[in-house]
Amino acid sequence: MAALSHHDRHSAVTEMPDDLRADVRLLGEILGQAIAEDGGPDLLADVERLRKAVIAARRRETTVDDVAALVAEWPLDRAVLIARAFTCYFHLANLAEEHYRIRILRQRDRDDVPVPESLPQAVRALRSDVGTEELDRLIGQLEFRPVLTAHPTEARRRAVVTAIQRISGHLDLYNTPGRGAGEQQEAKRRLREEVDLLWRTAQLRSTKLDPLDEVRTAMAAFDETLFRAVPLIYRSLDGALEPGTGTRPPLARPYIRYGSWIGGDRDGNPNVTSKVTREAMLIQNEHVLIALENAATRIGRTMTLAAERTPISPALRAALSRAEGDFPDLVSEMATRTPSEPHRQWLLFVAGRIAATRRRDLDLAYRSPADLLTDLRLAQESLVEAGAVRQAYGELQHLIWQVETFGFHLAELEVRQHSQVHAAALAEIEAGGARSERTEEVLATIRSIAWIQERFGVTACSRYVVSFTRSADDILAVYALAQHALGDRAPVLDVVPLFESGEDLDNSVRVLSGMIASEPVQKRLAANGRRVEVMLGYSDSAKELGPAAATMRLYDAQAALTKWAAENEIVLTLFHGRGGALGRGGGPANRAVLAQAPGSVNGRFKVTEQGEVIFARYGHMAIARRHIEQVTNAVLLASTSPVEQRTADAAAKFRELADQVATASERAYRGLTEAPGFPEWFALVSPLEEIGSLRLGSRPARRGLGAPKSLDDLRAIPWVFAWAQTRVNLPGWYGLGSGLAAVLDAGGQAELREAYKEWPLFASLLDNVEMSLAKTDRAIASRYLALGGRDDFFKQVMDEYDLTRRLVLEITGHSRLLESRRVLSRAVQLRDPYVDALSHLQLRALTALRTADDLGDDERESLSTLLLLSVNGVAAGLQNTG
Repeated sequence: MAALSHHDRHSAVTEMPDDLRADVRLLGEILGQAIAEDGGPDLLADVERLRKAVIAARRRETTVDDVAALVAEWPLDRAVLIARAFTCYFHLANLAEEHYRIRILRQRDRDDVPVPESLPQAVRALRSDVGTEELDRLIGQLEFRPVLTAHPTEARRRAVVTAIQRISGHLDLYNTPGRGAGEQQEAKRRLREEVDLLWRTAQLRSTKLDPLDEVRTAMAAFDETLFRAVPLIYRSLDGALEPGTGTRPPLARPYIRYGSWIGGDRDGNPNVTSKVTREAMLIQNEHVLIALENAATRIGRTMTLAAERTPISPALRAALSRAEGDFPDLVSEMATRTPSEPHRQWLLFVAGRIAATRRRDLDLAYRSPADLLTDLRLAQESLVEAGAVRQAYGELQHLIWQVETFGFHLAELEVRQHSQVHAAALAEIEAGGARSERTEEVLATIRSIAWIQERFGVTACSRYVVSFTRSADDILAVYALAQHALGDRAPVLDVVPLFESGEDLDNSVRVLSGMIASEPVQKRLAANGRRVEVMLGYSDSAKELGPAAATMRLYDAQAALTKWAAENEIVLTLFHGRGGALGRGGGPANRAVLAQAPGSVNGRFKVTEQGEVIFARYGHMAIARRHIEQVTNAVLLASTSPVEQRTADAAAKFRELADQVATASERAYRGLTEAPGFPEWFALVSPLEEIGSLRLGSRPARRGLGAPKSLDDLRAIPWVFAWAQTRVNLPGWYGLGSGLAAVLDAGGQAELREAYKEWPLFASLLDNVEMSLAKTDRAIASRYLALGGRDDFFKQVMDEYDLTRRLVLEITGHSRLLESRRVLSRAVQLRDPYVDALSHLQLRALTALRTADDLGDDERESLSTLLLLSVNGVAAGLQNTG
């Protein structure tokens, strides 16, 4: 494809930095060459015709009708190839931008001044604002718990993801300064090879993922990034707390704890069984033990400290002697190879024991991570006694942090199930008689939790999330089922209520009060230090109420729960079920933390990391470190009394105004989404039905079969995904315009502008809506909405879009969308014309599938392929699937 450096590009491209422009040009030219070599120069020429046509349409030099006519000219097989070309282009453009971000991060980290939103910056600010004593208290209670989920929002095949990662590695080599001409040529040859492979790789999955495929996919993020990133983050914090990190005992304690729903979330997913849950934990165990063994082996091999210069401590000498007596063959072999390097012998012995743990060699295996830590600290203490403090607190400390963070289970596997499933199972058991397969599976799941705890410890799997919690009975049902499953041998359970609908959020305090009054919960509170976790569902609340009303309802729930926890001496952790897309609570995580209700963070933040977000945030080491540091920075700052007080003052000052916005917004949103015929219209104007054919994940896209009769039939993910494909992005903004208008009509413009400047929650709401509006294209959206044959719905949506866009700009004071967010604005504007190309190809397919009555099987299959390829490409271009 032609590079973006041509003079006829979109005007925003003039803002593109030179090194980013060079990468985009290079990758675009290589892709163009691959297309021409495979499909001929005519194919590349057609790609260029469409590229230039959509750019001309953006400049109003032609019309979207002209572009649609061009797309209609091509045979379907040619249109499919063109869709593949633009999809591949987006993968490469995203990669180029990722490399640019990494370069910028590295450049910012060269000065003595801490990088904004980093751990050193947070420590410096806290020490100045609240003092060392308060800083130490916050660090001591700090927790960040990202929970990986398998929600089907990653549109790319794993083969495509790995191909992109290989291209990334070769691009990094190509751009490495100081390389010779021969090395440069070889790097470029490998880039050509890998881009050609990407072009020739099928973009669509041929088979549906099963839950264990999803587990293995998530493990790639652990293998490639998370395991190595965690100790570097702790090292950054340790260095910020006091000089001399690596030469003294660490001050930073491990505060990151990963969780996972992948293989544990069975709500609406019959493919997740008790057997799958066990297998998921075994896969996690395999990956973490391999990583720990490799790290211990690598460190052990480098511990070539001669005994005469660095003698071992008496305690380590005794431990080595016992090991030789118990395992003479293993230890004698190491002693023969490295007779004067006892620290090396010990760490290689430790690596051997980790390997035995993986093999289930019970004589040699570690029984628990605590036993492994004892052996590692024995080596560390010996090194300190010998004066080798750099070896004691360097890489060996990294391994200790990794064991403390990941244990032998890697991530806590959390189980989730719907409250109605528990109620039905309990009623069936109490009625006596035969039990259904579903009830037996509920009991088998609890037995699997007990098995995991017996083998890997309670921390490996104890949280049980109950979807659609409506009463305390929904929580107590899980404890009752555990007794039916195993009696006195029931596993330790921390049952987590999940409040999702607006009504459930309002009733959350009442439910929790009933919950903690019960005998099983009181018993658990006595054992766990009165810790309670509550999950808040962003996706379903936003789908039900609209973005503005859901934001306020969630904020109110947080404030009420925080007050309730203080009154009942509960240590509360709020678990935020945020999706990746703006319509599901998405947006920058650090800004979301700072917008939470005062007192609700208190040093702890737990959040879901879903689908494509996992690889966007954890696919590269530098970006993973930056993301975690940004979130931690926000958690620390949001937990200080000055920030909490400012937020509380702003909330009190603008609360009445926010209620007016939320009420009018919800009225407008429900007026559309609850109107008769709306679900059927939505299914016609979007590729909702076809999204199920993308095989995104193991979980069904909706509850029940056939077209949705109401939004309750539809899960939040396909709801948001489908609207993004139409370029409407309705869940991210609809209703806010009506909400703002209600206040403006009463003369509240100045107060709205003041709220935007002073209240982080209100600013976050408007900024996220602005981002969603920027990804909306009115002209193309109109063509999708016209497919439904309902002029009333069409007008309602377009009028609200125009109103919301105008008023958001008026309140923010921006002359154009994303005016104050230059980097994001550039990214959106650069991609827009290319997304337009895929949207026109999708519209061709969707229009034919919706309106043609005489399609043959072959033509219908070709149209479906074109549609699904374009769905995949638009998702890559918008970087926003669900």
